[in-house]
This record gives sequence, C-alpha cells and structure tokens, in this order.
Amino acid sequence: MMSDSHLEIDEVIKFIHKHIFDPLSLSRLAKHVAYSPYHFSRIFKERMGLSPLYYVSSLRLQKAKDLLLQSDLSVRDIALEIGQQSLGTFTTRFTERVGMSPSQFRNSTLQASNHFSLLQKLNTWTPENLISSPYGRVEGTVHVVKPFAGVILIGLFPKPIPEGQPLYGTLLSSLGYFCFADVNPGTYYLMATSISWNMKALDFLLPQATLRTRSRDPIVVKARMSVPYQQVTLYPPRLDDPPILISLPLLMQNFLSRISTNLNS
Repeated sequence: MMSDSHLEIDEVIKFIHKHIFDPLSLSRLAKHVAYSPYHFSRIFKERMGLSPLYYVSSLRLQKAKDLLLQSDLSVRDIALEIGQQSLGTFTTRFTERVGMSPSQFRNSTLQASNHFSLLQKLNTWTPENLISSPYGRVEGTVHVVKPFAGVILIGLFPKPIPEGQPLYGTLLSSLGYFCFADVNPGTYYLMATSISWNMKALDFLLPQATLRTRSRDPIVVKARMSVPYQQVTLYPPRLDDPPILISLPLLMQNFLSRISTNLNS
C-alpha cells in the first residue's frame, strides 16, 4: 500500500526496487515517468521527504546489510555490488547510517541475540522521561493495526529516514504512552518500529517485515511552546517506506546501558 499523492512516484519506486543494482541516474529515473529532472526531484522529495538519489543510496545500503548477513561476499565485493567503487567511502557511509562498520555488522548476530534476551528478561519497565517541563517535550501514544507483543523502538531523527543514531530515542515494553523530555528546539521526524518476542536475530538485524511508522511531516519544537500530542500507529511495511538503516541491536544496547546505569546510580 502506498500514498495517493503523486501516484507516478509509485511507479518510480517500483522501478528503483527492480533495478537497484543497475546504474540509476537522476535523468534515468525522471525519464521513466517522462518528467524533467528538476520537476521529478521536486515531486519525489515532496512525496518521500528524501531526494531520489538519497533514497536510492538508502536502499542500496539496505541491500548491503542483506549481503553482509546472507552471503559470503567480501566487504569490498559488496561495495562493488551496490555500485560503490571506493571501499573507504562505502565503509564510512555504512558506519554513519547504520551505526557500526560493515565488518562489525556482519559479526553482530550473537550480540543481537544477547541484547534481545536481556530485554525479554526485563519483560516490562517504566517509560523514561515521564516528568518534565511541558516545554521541549514530545509525547504521545503508540497504537497498532494488528495484535502485537514485543518491544517498540521509537525515536526522533533529523531526517525522515531511520538512519544513524536518533537524536532522542527509547524502547517501550508495550503499546501506549511515550515521552521525550527536554528536547532542544529544532525540527525532528518521529519514527518507530517493533520487534515481536518470537522474532530471531536476523529478523531485526534486517528489519524489512517489522511493523513501523514514520511522521511524514516534521515535528517542530520551539522554546516555551508545547508540541501537539502525537498519535502514532504502527503498520506493516509499505513499498514507499524508507529502509530502516540504523542497527536495532545497537539501539537495544544503548537502552540497556542506560537502564544499567540508572539501576546502579
């Protein structure tokens, strides 16, 4: 399911997914829907929040994550497979947007399982940041379109794509209330995904089927002004959702470290 806005962009998204390992220049994408590159870029960004080529590079990094965990190709060969000639550039971009190097990601399955087991043993925990000034606070309620039992990862990101470390992030042990306190003035995008308790490490290392949500419109935080209450609904992935590039086990690790620090303080 995709949005009704700019339906021609749906065709381009399908084309990108089908030809993700082929050269995909801006002019080729624009030509696919008979638009000028300028007009195509404008409506694509209006619909997706990202430029066409940034979206393509994001999908290619998702493919790189797949290949790292599900093939024996070397990191250099994977870089070439997704059209990145420079191993150094590929490693830098992957690390910035996933949160760890390609080699670290390839070897993270056991650690991911361990983090998930620790969360399951915690079972429930009190949401963070419940008490704060009404200013600089982003709060809301998480709903879901179908039954769900597991953990929810939710954060505020600087771009409309879940990549890199969220500027503010937390984990929820259940649906319902969330709150980010003392958020600095700025523009943010709220994004969340879920991990069911019955999932295996590979399911959330490559989170292509997890329930998710993203705010298409930015959340603007201003000094001494309250932010509208957010109603967030998790839904099955759609073709026009940007890939979840940030390593979810890394977010689990950060959360568990905060929990441990709080318990020991």
